[in-house]
Amino acid sequence: MNKLLRKVLVSMFLLGCALQGRAQWITQTINLEQGWNAVYIHVDASHVTLDQMVGPLAPVLTPIEQIWRWTPNESMAQFIESPQQPVDTGSQWASWRRIDGGLSTLSLLTANSAYLVYSTAPYVWQIQGKPILPQYQWATSGLNFIGFPTVSAGPPAFEDFLAEAPMMQLAEIFRYTGGEFGPTNPGKLFALRTTPVVRGTAYWMRSSQGYNHYYGPFAVISSGGKQIEFGEDLSSAGFRLRNLTAEPLTVALTLRESETEPVGQPEVVAVPPLLVRGPLNPVNLTHSLSELILDTPHSWTLAPYGESGSEVEVVLGLDRASITQVPGELLAGVLELTDSLGHTRVDVGVSARPASQAGLWVGGAAINEVSQYLKSYLRGADNALVIQENGAYVVTEVVTNLTSVPHAFPLRLIVHNPNSGAAKIMQRVYYGFNAATNPVVATRQSALDSRFLAEARRISASHLPWSETNAVWSFNGPLAQGAVVQATVVTPYDDQASNPFLHTYHPDHDNLDPRFQNQVPQGSESFRIEREITLQVLPPENDFTSRVSAGLTLSGMYLETIRVVGLAQGGNSFDTRRFDVRGGFSLQRVANVPTLTMAP
Repeated sequence: MNKLLRKVLVSMFLLGCALQGRAQWITQTINLEQGWNAVYIHVDASHVTLDQMVGPLAPVLTPIEQIWRWTPNESMAQFIESPQQPVDTGSQWASWRRIDGGLSTLSLLTANSAYLVYSTAPYVWQIQGKPILPQYQWATSGLNFIGFPTVSAGPPAFEDFLAEAPMMQLAEIFRYTGGEFGPTNPGKLFALRTTPVVRGTAYWMRSSQGYNHYYGPFAVISSGGKQIEFGEDLSSAGFRLRNLTAEPLTVALTLRESETEPVGQPEVVAVPPLLVRGPLNPVNLTHSLSELILDTPHSWTLAPYGESGSEVEVVLGLDRASITQVPGELLAGVLELTDSLGHTRVDVGVSARPASQAGLWVGGAAINEVSQYLKSYLRGADNALVIQENGAYVVTEVVTNLTSVPHAFPLRLIVHNPNSGAAKIMQRVYYGFNAATNPVVATRQSALDSRFLAEARRISASHLPWSETNAVWSFNGPLAQGAVVQATVVTPYDDQASNPFLHTYHPDHDNLDPRFQNQVPQGSESFRIEREITLQVLPPENDFTSRVSAGLTLSGMYLETIRVVGLAQGGNSFDTRRFDVRGGFSLQRVANVPTLTMAP
């Protein structure tokens, strides 16, 4: 595909993803004490403003009066000797205060950030948001204001949690104890053996041992976004799990349901069906799979850090073949990652939408079976053929069984599937851009803008009859998983452009009498050809790639009945000879344009 065309299509796809409003939801609970609290947010709650969440527009009056977000300057080192107090001028803080009346420098609550929160009374703060992969910024000098994704129930003590991180065992740790600021608030933490690492709590930490990359026994390494978003088109997504400890570690992945969405957000109708890719089979070069069952862990045991097997690639696929929801609906859930030490819980949002199967599908069929047309004749006692009074041999049997062919014969298939209504099979199609740079699927080149013809494509199927207007043939229904659709393609006996029995400049095959004056009847020199083409869409094979690509690939059985119609044999009865062919087909959606432009 041309680079410009590809860029435009990718941009349109990404814009569509942004407009879809994918989301999955989880609630983070933080117990606030009266006074100042240091909190670390693991969910993205930016779908509402702080005024709507805890301020004057909140549905319930809260005791939260101030929220300050730590926003260190990434371009310079943090030469800080003691924990900073939040101030407006000359600091690395953004603030929201109830009394600011909309003039606050902080308006949204985002994930992977540390905050100072002032509450006038003890309060259980429940923050509903989207679970986001942990992302940290750790300075090699000065203090860092950070939190850790530890388990909610029975979190580990600092000594146990940092036991696998030698560079952090000598770190200085400061924490807030509620109440007002003072010489001991925040205070340095000494009781590392008994003080738990509380999820949702932020700590000031400083280490002189160098750069820290330890935030738990395992790391989740992703080159993608903060969540796993399949959308309508993606079929698989991956990340890597790395053991950061000196001992073998088991990491478990569990699929959880999303909470009910907040008011005004897209409705979550179901959990997306997910598959975990297994090892490659060297015989057929396919990957095995495991279904990720709701609330059932799927685990990997990793070798100690630095050894072979300490890291594993996890590839998740969306089982599009099993999705029963309609396009446009939102499937969402939460992936929960935990370790065998019981230290860490990482939550990752996952979402998908059922793929619309409208658009242009291109592929082919491979004909590997063809019916015979073998006659058996009656023989007499002397083994001679028996002849009837009219001079014809006596036929005893006509064998028309399908038999295999030595080499499969390829046929190109071009099918356009609308949002509603019947799919259409085409002899040729034009795919490009119109004057507004919108993608167009059309029957004629005239529908495309001449300025973008270098990026346009014409796709043809030479086995179907050509016509100047590029007539299309309708199936009896839409193309979809499990569908059986049929179309009839007719080539008239006098079609000089496409009928293979005709040769316009050969006197024996031009459908004209010896004087080249009158057209002869059907069957005299050429025949009417009727082709009943059937596509039977079959379930995908039970391997990882086949299951996850079901939304963009359709395959199954190709069946065709060819009837060659000749002279009339009295009344409306015609001499017809039938041939059947069979094979497999595969189609891929190359464009999601739901409208076929019938250009003049």
